[in-house]
Order: sequence, then C-alpha cells, then structure tokens
Amino acid sequence: MTDPFQLLLDDLAAEQAYLDAQLAPLDDAAFELDTPCRGWMVRDVIAHLAEVDDGAALVASGAAQGLGGGERSADGLRSGLQDSSRHLTRVQLVDWWRAARGRLQDALRPLDARARLPWAGPPMSARSFATARLMECWSHGLDALDGAGIEPIHSDRLQHIAHLGFITRGFAYQTRGLEPNSEPLRVQLTMPSGAEWTRGDDDAANEISGTAADFCRVVTQRIHYTDTDLRYRGVAAEEFLQLAQAFAGPPGEGREPQR
Repeated sequence: MTDPFQLLLDDLAAEQAYLDAQLAPLDDAAFELDTPCRGWMVRDVIAHLAEVDDGAALVASGAAQGLGGGERSADGLRSGLQDSSRHLTRVQLVDWWRAARGRLQDALRPLDARARLPWAGPPMSARSFATARLMECWSHGLDALDGAGIEPIHSDRLQHIAHLGFITRGFAYQTRGLEPNSEPLRVQLTMPSGAEWTRGDDDAANEISGTAADFCRVVTQRIHYTDTDLRYRGVAAEEFLQLAQAFAGPPGEGREPQR
C-alpha cells in the first residue's frame, strides 16, 4: 500500500505545479499587480513562497533549527522581503521558487511522517509540516491569482487544508489568549469532486457544512465567513468561524466582510 505521507508530498508538489502553470503565461507587468495582501504584489507572493520553502527545506534536512529571518506580519508574511527580492526579474523569481520547492521535496521524502520538526510555533510532525506548506501555497496562491485576475481551479487537495483547519481549532483560541472551546463540533464539507469529507462527532450540537473551498478560505483567512455559503449551527460553530486560523504565528488580520 502506498505510504500516505508520500501521497501528501505528491499533493504538495501538484499544488505547487498547478500555481506555477497558472502564473506561467503572465508577463512582467502582471507580476507587478497588487494582491489582496496589503502592500504585496504578485511577485512578492512568489518570493515569499520561495523564501519559506527554502527555509523549510533547511529545517527538514536538519540544517536549520526553525524558521529564521524577519518577523512575521499578522497576515503571515515576512517583513523586509520586498526589499530583498524586488531586484529579481520574473524569470529569476520563478526559477528560485522552483529550485526551493525541489529542495523541500528532497528533504521531506526520506522522513518518517511522525518526525518532529521545529518551525514558527511548537514543533510539528513532518506530515503537519508538509500540510502547512501545501496550505500556504494554496492560500498565498489565491492572493497571486486574484491579483493577476485568474479564477482559481480547486481540487480535492483541499482535504489536507480542511484537516489542518479543523485540528487547529484550539490553536486559534490560544493565539488570541483565549480558552479553547471544547464543545463537540462536526464539520461536513463537499470537495470539488463531489466527495464528502467529515470530521468530528456525528451527534455534535455544533456543525459547519458547505464547500471545502469556502471552509478552507475561512481557516486561511482569505474570506470573511459571512461572505461564504457555509452553513453553521450552534454558538461554538460560529465562534470557530470567527476565530479560525490554520497558519502559525500571531492572530491574523483576516478579511473584512464584503456584504
């Protein structure tokens, strides 16, 4: 039977290749377009992915003991990155990202899925580490595609991001200095293929349901939950949607409601 961790790494590579292919036809001017991340252009998003994939490769290979470099902003981005990468051409940026993610794959493939790796927050398993890289590629990819005016095409790789969003429920409270809500919660989502995905107790009084794309946008703070078609029942369910944060670091700024 195929190793689930290796399949996850396949999905990580596929998500990165998908974003690469979507951005490949763009010209230099398109890489200068603004994205929903305040102060960041399309080029800055790709530079961020390249820089953090490089750092992740060093951690996974044992050559570094955690995420180094500048401070992380509330949006999960690294300060000072614009200044350090703005001299690079579009081709140089993309080549850097391709090389960085190749190094990341090479470092992750030999690892046991349960191996503990240091990062921006508490150490995490190699499986969660790889899932976090997929989550960042997808969520920051949404920003880059939005800036370039490209409609994203979602896949069932969202199951990894949905899982990360669900298991970081307690963290979303803790990063805000709040006591986690332990009331049972059920999440039932429809994947892009039509497959159903569920987590939590079947008889939970608190429930969230809808599309995986909507849920994943909420937990990565790429949309306000009231701007989605997600359905929720119970105070704890709505509270989670208000606080959800699948990425490490301080509380994210999130997105303001648009309707």
